[in-house]
Amino acid sequence: MTNLLQSILLWLLYISSFYAFIPSLVSRLFGFRVFRRGRSETEFSLTFDDGPDPEYTPRLLDLLRQYEAKATFFVVGEHAARHPELIQRIHEEGHLLGIHNYIHKTNWLMRPRTVRDQIQRTGQIIQGVTGVKTCYYRPPWGIMNLFDFFSKKDRRIILWSSMFEDWRSSVGVEKLTERMLKELRGGEVMLLHDRGTTLGADAHAPEQMLQALEVVLQEANRQHLHSVRIDTLMGGVTVSESKSTGQPQTHLSPWKRMVVALWLGWEKLFHWVYHLHTASPEDPLLHYRSRVYHGALVEMNDGHVIRNGDPVIELHFDNKKLFDLGMTSRSSMHLAIRMIRAMEQQLPDLARQVALEPELRSAKALYGVSMINRGPEKFGFTVRELAPGPFSSASKVYLKLLLSVIHPAGTKRLKQRSEQLVPKMIAMPLDVLLDRYGQHALVAATVEQSSEELLVPEQDFVPERN
Repeated sequence: MTNLLQSILLWLLYISSFYAFIPSLVSRLFGFRVFRRGRSETEFSLTFDDGPDPEYTPRLLDLLRQYEAKATFFVVGEHAARHPELIQRIHEEGHLLGIHNYIHKTNWLMRPRTVRDQIQRTGQIIQGVTGVKTCYYRPPWGIMNLFDFFSKKDRRIILWSSMFEDWRSSVGVEKLTERMLKELRGGEVMLLHDRGTTLGADAHAPEQMLQALEVVLQEANRQHLHSVRIDTLMGGVTVSESKSTGQPQTHLSPWKRMVVALWLGWEKLFHWVYHLHTASPEDPLLHYRSRVYHGALVEMNDGHVIRNGDPVIELHFDNKKLFDLGMTSRSSMHLAIRMIRAMEQQLPDLARQVALEPELRSAKALYGVSMINRGPEKFGFTVRELAPGPFSSASKVYLKLLLSVIHPAGTKRLKQRSEQLVPKMIAMPLDVLLDRYGQHALVAATVEQSSEELLVPEQDFVPERN
């Protein structure tokens, strides 16, 4: 029995070595089927694994933009799916996106088919957000298996020429900076991490990486070295990415064009009748009006409530803006990201207008009804079901009709998970709006109001004539 067990273990060692250990060793030593170092004397590549991370990736992007550096991000699919807005930002700011499996698991412990599925799933997420198919792949921990050698020619495996244990907080900023500066030269492919939640990593280690990286970028500028994307360091895109040409444009049937015309005409009439104001006139998305709320009590987060008779600011999305976004979005995810970006820009504008208008500042909350109700919580909104009744039923029919026109998937989207396509109420306490988006505006309004109270008309200083 003991001999049998030893034989089984020995065969497992042989198989695992042939499957993963030997391929990884060959690729590291001889660079077979992988790219790990460039030949440029003035360009190097910063590569970041394991992200995106909602805390550290935005700060990293800010830092790269400050020093006009380009980088390559090998993202984990499950993190990319949770933070598509970061994937979009990485792409829009000119960085390269690559694949790091859907979950951070070594290829040594997965079957070839599982590895292939992990790569394809992550690639689909990236392409769904950006419209670009990536061909760049870095296996977790750089461990390849035998089948990676015989992968399709449209996949380029990227390793690295230097790494610095930046995933460990114990290294410290000073030591990490020293290690990075030592390897700063043309052709280098530096391995770093913008997320610290993987096995063996420290959650706050990227904080140290950011501090060290800023010093390295300063020194790179001094030495006239430039951080570039991997495809640039490789001397151009040797395996081309399939890039979308311009913004997609959906062609409307005659009946849809008629619906759109009626819809936009109705919006103009509605704005004129109810005297709607616009949060950002130069890029209209949010319109609003002051009114008195009539309806059942609405409980918001943090114990705030809206009662019948309370003053509220009623929100309305701009129909033309929604239509334009829907017609030029590549996918449902792309539409959602663009909506998030637009809201991030518009809410501060709305807060400024509220802070400057005493009538608006007396409102209890922001209030609106929309089919676009997945995700508003991140902005401070509370989402509540509409009370059953004629208003809810009519809103559902109306908004579904509009969604069938503006959504990239059209009526197909209505047939998929249609139970999620229901109008809901979104509400936000006014205090939350001003605290999160309007502190500067509130100060400015207070100063302006105080100045007006102190300002005395010039004629009041003219002495009376006897």
